[in-house]
Amino acid sequence: MATEILLPKLGFSMNEGELTEWMAEDGAQVTEGDPLFALEADKSTNEVEAPATGTLRILKPAGETYEVGTVLGTIE
Repeated sequence: MATEILLPKLGFSMNEGELTEWMAEDGAQVTEGDPLFALEADKSTNEVEAPATGTLRILKPAGETYEVGTVLGTIE
């Protein structure tokens, strides 16, 4: 079963964030805890870790702004 990669809420007032960079390519093997993508919100950039181990499937491109809870990809 696939694990959804959601845009996390990193701050109390955060409603959206910019996915600035994927740190792994579509189809890459990732390990739980590895840096997965960079997220810019409230004038700071944070690395978000992979929530599971498996094959990354990217659904949303970097360089765009998304609402908290948006499914950015999956790990299968």
